[in-house]
Amino acid sequence: METLSSVYLKCGVSWPKNFLTNAKQSKKSGSGSDSGRQHAQGKPPLYFAIKTRETSKQGSLQTPHSAPQLHSAMEDVRATSAWVASRSSHVLVDSAGIEKVVSTIESIPKVEWDFEGIHYFDNGPLTVQYLFVLDALNFCFWPDKDLNYDDLASGLKAALQNDKSAFDADRLQNYTGPQLRELLRWPRPLPLEDERVRLLHEVGIELERNFEGKASNLVQCCGKSAVNLVALVARHFPGFRDHTVYKGRQVFLYKRAQIFAADLWGAFGGQGYGEFKDVGSLTIMADYIVPAVLRQLGVLKYSSALASTIESSGEIGPGTEEEVELRACSVHAVEKMRELISKKSGRQVLSVELDLWLWAAGVQCTSLQHHRTLSIYY
Repeated sequence: METLSSVYLKCGVSWPKNFLTNAKQSKKSGSGSDSGRQHAQGKPPLYFAIKTRETSKQGSLQTPHSAPQLHSAMEDVRATSAWVASRSSHVLVDSAGIEKVVSTIESIPKVEWDFEGIHYFDNGPLTVQYLFVLDALNFCFWPDKDLNYDDLASGLKAALQNDKSAFDADRLQNYTGPQLRELLRWPRPLPLEDERVRLLHEVGIELERNFEGKASNLVQCCGKSAVNLVALVARHFPGFRDHTVYKGRQVFLYKRAQIFAADLWGAFGGQGYGEFKDVGSLTIMADYIVPAVLRQLGVLKYSSALASTIESSGEIGPGTEEEVELRACSVHAVEKMRELISKKSGRQVLSVELDLWLWAAGVQCTSLQHHRTLSIYY
């Protein structure tokens, strides 16, 4: 079992000082509790039932006076991930491994949201539009060994700096694959390029249809609730409906919908468009980097067959037992880590903070072996 520090050293990366902050410091601005969340048994998932937007006779958008007290989409993620972990055949959440890792953490991990300076930010609606477009396209980089998240984030930033109308809803509806490549200044077809274009069109059409073309209006409809925002995004934008079936039961993960809320919170420092009273309700964003880091730490253990597939760079099909277990067990494992860290430190730790910390460790470790799945969800 290795500590995160040893993972860095193995990869030839020095331990960044800003990755740790004293446990006695106050929590990040906007980290409000989720004590007001209610779990209504037997109700459908929130993205089917939520009503967060009303239209006047004149057709103007109106923000609801209070967030609806309906079944939480995040409760679905936690509950179904725990259910998968309890029945997993290929991935094991190692409680002893969690204990060992947490015992090595002397301070609460923290990473600044834009620690590399690659994102567009103007403190206004255009930033929200940028983040929504970014998170609509934030998936499946691994098939092109030279492409990564930084290329997407910085490419979209440069495009917007060059043309402030680049992400207007009507333009999003009409981009082609070559035009998207030109926007990102990428010299060859993108992985799942047709899907990326399709999702851009979906974002543009639905923003124009229901939110006057602006992602900021979408955010204002959520009543300062990250949970409601995740639900609203999943309700209106099918490309964000990250759920699957495992052993006969629906499993919810909502990676890109959650990361949109987390990006807003991080970018705006928990204020303005990023002010959410329940950001603590978000889970980690289940991708292909975090499971690999958790395995390196001894928190996750793989079956010999799964380990062999990953180590030989074999593909794992979307929706297979192995793929669902990798993602759901990662969510459950980090929830257990968060609970134990909070218990030992005496203060709330956010899953989104742990997610960014683990992800940042993983992307800087070029030798880390992750699973390979062609998916629009991560």
